[in-house]
Amino acid sequence: MKDVISLLPDSVANQIAAGEVVQRPSSVVKELMENAIDAGATKIKVLVVDGGRTSIQVIDNGSGMSETDARLAFERHATSKIKKAEDLFTLSTMGFRGEALASIAAVAQVELVTRRADDELGTKVVISGSHLEEQEPTAAPVGSNFKIKNLFFNIPARRKFLKTTQTELNNIITEFERVALVNCDIDFALYNNDTEIISLPVSTFRQRVANLFGKKVNSQLIEVSVQSSMINVSGFVGTPESARKKGALQYFFVNGRYMRHPYFAKAVLEAYSQLIPAGEMVPFFLRLEVAPEKIDVNIHPTKTEIKFEDEQNIWKILSAAVRESLGRFNAMPGLDFEMGDIPEIPVFDNNGKAPSAPKVSYNPNYNPFNSRSSQEYIKREMPWETLYADIKPAKDELLEPEILPDIPSAAPLASVGEAEIKSTIKEELIPMSQYKGMYILLPVKSGLMWIHQRRAHIRVLYDTYRRQLDERRGHVQRVLFPERIDLTVAEGQMLESIMEQLTYLGFEISSLGGTSYAIQGVPAGVDGLNPVTLLTDILHSAMEATSEVGEKLYDAIALAMAKQVAIVAGQVLTFEEMDTLINDLFRCNAHSRTPDGLPIMYVQADAEIAKCFAK
Repeated sequence: MKDVISLLPDSVANQIAAGEVVQRPSSVVKELMENAIDAGATKIKVLVVDGGRTSIQVIDNGSGMSETDARLAFERHATSKIKKAEDLFTLSTMGFRGEALASIAAVAQVELVTRRADDELGTKVVISGSHLEEQEPTAAPVGSNFKIKNLFFNIPARRKFLKTTQTELNNIITEFERVALVNCDIDFALYNNDTEIISLPVSTFRQRVANLFGKKVNSQLIEVSVQSSMINVSGFVGTPESARKKGALQYFFVNGRYMRHPYFAKAVLEAYSQLIPAGEMVPFFLRLEVAPEKIDVNIHPTKTEIKFEDEQNIWKILSAAVRESLGRFNAMPGLDFEMGDIPEIPVFDNNGKAPSAPKVSYNPNYNPFNSRSSQEYIKREMPWETLYADIKPAKDELLEPEILPDIPSAAPLASVGEAEIKSTIKEELIPMSQYKGMYILLPVKSGLMWIHQRRAHIRVLYDTYRRQLDERRGHVQRVLFPERIDLTVAEGQMLESIMEQLTYLGFEISSLGGTSYAIQGVPAGVDGLNPVTLLTDILHSAMEATSEVGEKLYDAIALAMAKQVAIVAGQVLTFEEMDTLINDLFRCNAHSRTPDGLPIMYVQADAEIAKCFAK
C-alpha cells in the first residue's frame, strides 16, 4: 500500500500559518509597528492606501538590518528576540515567534529597504508569495521601510472576505491606537490615501490619550496609581458621568502590550457598582506592570490574550485601586463639611443686649370686601332656556356589540396574519388599558393580547426611518444653538462615510476642523433628546455593522435611531396615543417582532387564564 503522508512545501506551510497571524490589513500594521518598536525606533510612520487593500507601508528609524538579516528575517521562526525556550518566560519585547514577516511574505508582495547606522549602503529585498525575486544593495536612510502590496493576491478566497474599505480602515486605526497609546516616547503618524489622519508627538500618557480621543475624554479622567509587590497599576479611569452604553474606551496594557481581559474589566466596573446605571460602561486606560515570569503571552496567535499566575489577587488589587481613586477625587457619594472657603459673616453687636423682636401692627376690623374701592360683583341673568328651545332630547340608543371572529388560540403572534389581527381588534368596542407603563392590554376573541409598547414604537420608527433612507428624504429641525461634538479618529472617519445617510434622516452637520463637528439640525420628532448622544450612538452602531454601504448599514442606522427616539419603559400613554401606536404597528409589514428579533406581542388564551382560577 502506498504511503499517504508527505511534507508540505514551505510556501503552503507559510500560507497556513499566515491564516492565524495575518487575518486582515490591520494585522499587518500591528506586526510591523511592533517590530519597529523592538528595533528601538523613535519615529514610526504608517501609510495605507484604500484601507490597506492596495498597499501598507511602515517606515521607522530603528536599528535597521544587515544584508544577511534582511533576507533571513522572512524565514519561518527566524527571530532575534529569543535564543532558547526559557526566554519565553522573561520576554521584554513585543515579538518573539519569528512568524510575522514569513506569514506576510507568504500572502503579499513585500518590498523591504533597510540600513544600519554603521553601513554605507542599505539592502533592498523583494519577495512575492514567499519567493525571493530581488535582493541588492541600495542607498537608504537608517532604519527599515516595509511596503506590503496586494495583500492576499494569491489567496482570492481570503481577499474576497475582506470587508469594505472604511471597515478595514477603522480596524487599522484601532490597531494603530492600541500600539501608539502606550508607547508615548515614540512619534507616530498615520496616513490614508496620502491624507494625514493621526499625528502623535512624544508626550505623556495623559497627553497621548487626549491627542487620540479628544479633550472631552481628558476632562473626565481620574488618575490611578498603586504599587505592590505583585503588580503596579497606573493610568486613568473615567468619572461616573462619562459612563455610556456603547463605545466606551477600555484599554488594558501589560508590560507595554495591549491585552483583552474581561475578568479584569469586571474588577474595574465593580468599583462603579453604586455610581452608574446597570448595563453602562466607563472608559479606562490602565497600565499593569508584572514580572515577566508571572505571565504567559504565548497562548494566542495575536498575543492579545495573556494568562496571569494569580488572577484573583490581581482582581482585588485592581478593584481596590479604582475605588481608592474614585474616593480620592470625591467621585464616591458622601457629605462634605469643608468650611474653609465660606464667606465671613459679620456679627451684630447691640452692646451685649439681645435684639428685640420686630412689632407688627394690623387692624383686626379690616374687611377688604366692605371696602368702597372693591368692585361689586354683578350677577347677570342669561336666558339659557331659550337657546335650547328648539332642540329635542334624543333617545338613548344602545349599541349592540359585534361578535368578534375567532383568532387561533395563540402563543406569540409570529404566525398570525395582519388581516386576521386587524379584523379581530375592534378599537371602538374594546377598551384598551396600560399595565405598569410597559404593556398595552387589548382583549381579543381568543383571549388577552399583550403588546410591548416600547418595542412596538421601535418597530414603527424603524420602518419610518428606513423609508426615509430609501427615499432619501428627511425633515430637518434646526436647533437654536448648534451643538459641538468631538469625536475620536475612528468615529470621525465613520461620520464622513455616512454623512449622506445622516442627511437623509434629517441631520445637518458641519465640520469645525479635525474631528470636531457642529450639529446644526436634527430630525423632526426628537425633541428632548441630546443630539450629541443620539449621533454618537448612531455612529457606534454603524461601526459595528459589517458593511459600509447597502442594506446592513441602513438597517443599523435606522435601528439605532429608533431605539434612541422610542418611548421609554414606564411612560404613561393616553387612550389616543395607544390607539395610534397600535394602528401604526399593524401597518408595518413585520409587526410581531422588532428589527433585531425581539417579540412585540403575545396572546394569552382564555383557556390559559381560566386555568389560573381552576380549583
